[in-house]
Parts: sequence; C-alpha cells; structure tokens
Amino acid sequence: MAAGGAGGGAGAALTGGAGWRLPGRVLELVFSYLELRELRSCALVCKLWHRVLHGDENSEVWRSLAARCLAEEALRTDILCNVPTYKGKVRAFHHAFSTNDCSRNVYIKKNGFTLHRNPIAQSTDGARTKIGFSEGRHAWEVWWEGPLGTVAVIGIATKRAAMQCQGYVALLGSDDQSWGWNLVDNNLLHNGEVNGSFPQCNNAPKYQIGERIRVILDMEDKTLAFERGYEFLGVAFRGLPKVCLYPAVSAVYGNTEVTLVYLGKPLDG
Repeated sequence: MAAGGAGGGAGAALTGGAGWRLPGRVLELVFSYLELRELRSCALVCKLWHRVLHGDENSEVWRSLAARCLAEEALRTDILCNVPTYKGKVRAFHHAFSTNDCSRNVYIKKNGFTLHRNPIAQSTDGARTKIGFSEGRHAWEVWWEGPLGTVAVIGIATKRAAMQCQGYVALLGSDDQSWGWNLVDNNLLHNGEVNGSFPQCNNAPKYQIGERIRVILDMEDKTLAFERGYEFLGVAFRGLPKVCLYPAVSAVYGNTEVTLVYLGKPLDG
C-alpha cells in the first residue's frame, strides 16, 4: 500500500500492526481518511475489512471520500439523482469524462460530469470517459443540456477513435472504431455508414433537451442497447468486438453541454 500523507500513514499503521483486530466502527473511522486506491488494498486484507468497506455503501468511509472527490455542485444538484449511494457517486466520478481524452474544443466543467463545447466553427468534437470496459455489463445515462445542432451522437468508442474532425459530421460512428446513435435524425452509425433508424418503430419521438438516455453495454453478449425513461428501446448494435470500449459522445453546437453519469451494473426487468 502506498504511504502518502495522512491516509497512507493510516493505511500502513493498520496493515503493519494489529489493525485487523479493531472493532468495525473503529476501522470505518480510520478507513474514512484513506483514498480509493488504498481502500481497494484494504478490502483484500481479510473478510472483516471487506465487510466494513462494502457492507454499507453509505457509510462514513464513502461519505467522506465523496466529499473529497466530488464537486459540491455534483452532490447538491440532481446530476447524480439516479445514483443513490455515496459509493456509487464515487464510482461515477471515476467513470466520468476524461479531461485528457477529449477534443481541444471542449472542456469538462467543475462538476466533473458535464462537457461544454466551445463555439468553434466547422468542427465536430467528442470525448471519452476515463475508464473503458472489456467485460461485464454496464449502464450509464447521457443527456444534452443545450441545442443539439445538426449532429448529436451518443455511443461507444475504442481508444483509437478520433475525438475531433473538421466540419459538422457524425464523428462517433464515422469509422470502425466507434458506434453511435444520432439523436437528431435517429440514425445508427458505424464504420461511416448508416445502420438503420432507431428505435425501430413508426414515428419514433425526437429527442427532447434534458431527457436522460440510458446506455447499456453488455460485453458478454457483445451488444449495445438504449433506454428512454423506463422504456427499453431495444438493442442497437450486436457483434461488438472483444476490445476495451469507452462511453463517448460527439457534438457540433457551440456552447452546448452534455452530461454523462455512470450507473454501474444495469438492473434487469
């Protein structure tokens, strides 16, 4: 375990002495000073430590870590309203947009979850999240908080997919490294081609600004699906490759904003 600062010192003291015999409430208090990397190490020490850390996702451990990691705006507004626990909120932060893996024409706002696209002419700009997935089932929600413009795409991308290009195009889905749903015309896009309309129904409703779309990535079945509200819209893409795939978006409208929040494992039914 890394021993950096007060948190590292506390972790080292626990693992180096008789910390494993301390009462659960005392362990919880000490754990509340540690950072996420140290907590992961502590969870592997013994069953008691694992139970203290993961038995209550709203414990003081996760409450304290959330207060240190997350911006006040993220905690006091409805950005994380669908993430009920403090552990879930910390996890969502670590799966949010990457400030280092996005177009130079966008920035991530102080809340840590919202992308702002600067008003740059003749440019399409995107962003990937900090963490991608090569296994398991994952869900996140995305919503636009400004005009869509002519193209507004949500979906997934590999690390190799471009996050900026000239002109106003459907960047996500423009090559074989990304898959996207254009919310403006309801087209599915991959490898530079339209793979049909989505959802597959007559007179599919247009996306409304502020409406949360849930994205479901299943790396076991190799599928990408979408939900609107409590309605399952269907599977959009099948046969996804067994590579690391990242939640991603691309936008064209100046000063528009897009928020993405990781939810964890999707709930079935």
